[in-house]
Amino acid sequence: MAFPSVSIMPFITALFVYPVKSCRAIAMTDVLIERDGLQWDRRWMVVDAQGNAVSQREYPSMARIEPTLGADALHLRVDGAGTALTLPFETPAHAARVPVSVWSHGLQALDEGDDAARWFSDAIGAPVRLVRFADDVTRLASRKWTKDLDAPTRFNDEFPLLVTAEASLADLNGRLGAKGVSPLPMSRFRPNVVLGGTEAFDEDFAGTLSIGAADGDGARANVVLRAVKPCARCQITTLDQSSGLTDPRWPHEPLDTLAAYRANPKVDGGLTFGQNAIVVEGVGRRLRVGDTVELELDFGDE
Repeated sequence: MAFPSVSIMPFITALFVYPVKSCRAIAMTDVLIERDGLQWDRRWMVVDAQGNAVSQREYPSMARIEPTLGADALHLRVDGAGTALTLPFETPAHAARVPVSVWSHGLQALDEGDDAARWFSDAIGAPVRLVRFADDVTRLASRKWTKDLDAPTRFNDEFPLLVTAEASLADLNGRLGAKGVSPLPMSRFRPNVVLGGTEAFDEDFAGTLSIGAADGDGARANVVLRAVKPCARCQITTLDQSSGLTDPRWPHEPLDTLAAYRANPKVDGGLTFGQNAIVVEGVGRRLRVGDTVELELDFGDE
């Protein structure tokens, strides 16, 4: 007896926010969409003495700093233990404005003070300070990629959202397994939104993602994201996101494997996995794990 084929609509399988840039993620079951990304994502950033952003590229131990969201504050611990650093959600009244930079983009941020600086310096073993994103500052993603839209972002490297797909990770893990490398979790790629129900690398061709999300009264309403730029990956993907360590047997994976089939001329040959995205519609609405996603594919730049 023949059975009819079943078409599976893509859907959200996981949501993540990273309150402090380059520290651990918080897995969310639902999260508010704001004009510059997911609520609480990249609200804080660690900087060096010159105000330049630092990350796991320089200090892999940042992967051990675990955030949790309280009722009115963010709490940080190293490996979930030890003395916590507590950062109230409400901006301190007398926080000093300081110049900072994310790559080549300069902006003003708010310094979190000496206690936070000491805590982070002790945690990663280097003299650093902690800053928070100022609510009255607007940082726009590159119009080279966002085209006709002004897309606010915070302390993200470039764009407010990163979308990946489970099928793409399964494809990569199949190739790693053929080399004897253990499968990698999605945490290596530090996404915000993870999709199920797609073919491998469907996200490469995504134009817009219309997502069924619940508004304040429980009615269904769309959040619309636009995929704008393939995400070129760096050495952070080689770090275990629970320890900050590389596997000594495979210190350059998954980059070595990605190099064989994911060099992308759109980003000057960068090894891409996932798509950077911006918010088009849906500010004030919520994304939930399980929400369906309609992908509008765009092959225009093929």
